[in-house]
Amino acid sequence: MMPFEPFERRPTIAIGVSGGRDSLCLALLAHAWARAREGRVLALIVDHRLRPEAAAEAASTAALLARHGIAAEILAWSEAKPATGLQEAARAARYRLLFEACRRHGIVHLLVAHQADDQAETVAMRAKRGSGLDGLAGMAALVEHRDGRLLRPLLSVPRARLTTTLVEGGIDWIDDPSNADPRFERARLRAGAVLPAAKPEPATARRVREARLAGIALETLDFDRPASVAVDQALFGRLPPGEGARLLGRIVQAVGGREYPTRRERLDRAAARLSRVDGPGKSGKGLDFTLSGCRLMLRKDPADRRLRWIVGPESGRKDEQIQGKPLLPAVFFACGAQ
Repeated sequence: MMPFEPFERRPTIAIGVSGGRDSLCLALLAHAWARAREGRVLALIVDHRLRPEAAAEAASTAALLARHGIAAEILAWSEAKPATGLQEAARAARYRLLFEACRRHGIVHLLVAHQADDQAETVAMRAKRGSGLDGLAGMAALVEHRDGRLLRPLLSVPRARLTTTLVEGGIDWIDDPSNADPRFERARLRAGAVLPAAKPEPATARRVREARLAGIALETLDFDRPASVAVDQALFGRLPPGEGARLLGRIVQAVGGREYPTRRERLDRAAARLSRVDGPGKSGKGLDFTLSGCRLMLRKDPADRRLRWIVGPESGRKDEQIQGKPLLPAVFFACGAQ
């Protein structure tokens, strides 16, 4: 927990618990950590209502946690379920419910149990999709959201260690059958047994890279606009191509409210477009384009006559569609500690 300091003097933290081995182990470890500091934890159990057994499993998990002195609250995803993209929709609903509960209880810190095996799988899947450097860096250990801080303290811990901890403690867990469902990409990857050689970026290198990108962002961007970001065209055009693409990737992911980074080749093409202006002082709707849920518009500022690309949500998107996504500029400071 040290990389995530500071905490309150008597910390209060929430933990997303599914009843599986990873989150159950995290809840027990976090409970011990908080109790040693005269704090407390609240376990949040999401019942997605996708299986008949789910409600009983959630109740069983809450009872197990109570036996260990951990308070728990069950959150139900009661909305209609989509016919396609079920796993993505369930994930979005889970985080929405978790952060809503944190807000109700006045809790700033939300812990989730992604661990080293999850990280390796994530990197492998992103490599397969052709993600750029940000995607191949894997999941961040700390992400700032509108309603709190999302913390992943187990990213360097393999699942085998967590399993051993529970076995030695005589604690049972619940295996979600969807983890082995071949309809889902992560389950198919696990069934293959051998992961590609891709590995997440080391923590120190990631922090250095994030700090450099943050400096570039502060020089190049103007955040003083409702629901949009202004990119100084001249300054952006002087960035090395790779840095420009990475900066643009962060902007459109945050403003567009997308869960995953934009594909590398699309970012490269768009960054080249932002760097190039055909003719001195030319700007207007003829150069506008869309990218990953955003509309990019080149405009001349009447105050200083400088060209700026305005990046805002694509027409027709409502603000609630991007609720819970990382804030700007906090998205540029995601911690890479492992």
